[in-house]
Amino acid sequence: MSSIQNLDVARARSETPGCTQVNHLNNAGTALPPARVTDTVITHLRAEALRGGYEAAAEAEPRLAGVRGSIARLLNAEAGDIALAESATRAWQSIFYSIPFRPGDRILTCRAEYASNAIAFLQVAARTGAQVEVVEDDESGQLDVADLQRRLDDRVKLISLTHVPTQGGLVNPAEKVGEIARRAGVTFLLDACQSAGQLQLDVQRLRCDALTAPGRKYLRGPRGTGFLYVGPRLREKVEPAMLDLHSATWTDPHRYRVHDSARMFETWERNVAATLGLGAAVDYALSWGMDAIEERVCALGRKLREELRQIPGVKVHDQGTRQCGIVTFTVAGTPSAEVQSELSLSGVNVSVSLREYSQYDLPARGLPDVVRASVHYYNTEEELQHLAKALDQLRSATSR
Repeated sequence: MSSIQNLDVARARSETPGCTQVNHLNNAGTALPPARVTDTVITHLRAEALRGGYEAAAEAEPRLAGVRGSIARLLNAEAGDIALAESATRAWQSIFYSIPFRPGDRILTCRAEYASNAIAFLQVAARTGAQVEVVEDDESGQLDVADLQRRLDDRVKLISLTHVPTQGGLVNPAEKVGEIARRAGVTFLLDACQSAGQLQLDVQRLRCDALTAPGRKYLRGPRGTGFLYVGPRLREKVEPAMLDLHSATWTDPHRYRVHDSARMFETWERNVAATLGLGAAVDYALSWGMDAIEERVCALGRKLREELRQIPGVKVHDQGTRQCGIVTFTVAGTPSAEVQSELSLSGVNVSVSLREYSQYDLPARGLPDVVRASVHYYNTEEELQHLAKALDQLRSATSR
């Protein structure tokens, strides 16, 4: 492999304690946190234990307020456009379930759509009489923007797009979708679950009305954190499905007023330590620069695909004209779960994407599941070679 040098990998690894313990190629599941994120969480938990939860939160309030500002800088948004959540799923649900659907409304989605989102579509369709339609892929395997354009009419209420699927390395053409949605006046919801933290995200260029993401994946934050971007145009048209005294004000015994910022999608109670950890993770990513992170992650993804394609019996399944740091593959004659287990014995973390996660996609490609290796900027070329060597040994053993 040729060297990929666009940031200080040695420093990144020295600031990531987990790099000394495991070859972690499951960053699309949960990435290894930098020490400063873990320290931030633990420091606040200790403050709660010593001074009380309310008191520790009051002391941390300036830093808590700064978390939204950090996320806003990550997305080129305003702090008032950012809501905090306990997961990407909750963030996504909070905006989706606020949209009022009626009989005949159409929801356009993609073949890369994730199971949780698709289940929500089907539930709302059953409740309201709305219709769910899957936009076709083009010859490269990404969403076909021409097919999307053909489907638009005045009954389309929502375009929902998964930017990067859980089951593959393609990057859907979100900016083109945003252009189409904006011209048509259709709400555009972008699930950035797998792209936030590995790709540059600019909501002004994406033209999305809402974007959701977790902290635990490529952003390297704590589990139990997520966030939601909601633009002013959409906030004026919706009211959250659930409110509390944080998202709204009880103005008199018979009335309430919903806050006009994205805070309307938050609830009062949260894990303060994890939220501070999320802010530390976002600031850490920004300190490296998302352009440098994206360049290295995508380069490592390309290198890994090249390595895997050299191994007999290993087939790479990533699609799309643009690809990222998620690499999916199968090993002939060996179930994906067994591949994952054998790699774990070799000290390599990967995961498996099941067809139950992607019923619009994997069954259509004749795939019951795929092994998913997802690289991050702190991974090394030697770690990729170690994965390839372990797979080659597994293939040799099973072919005897």
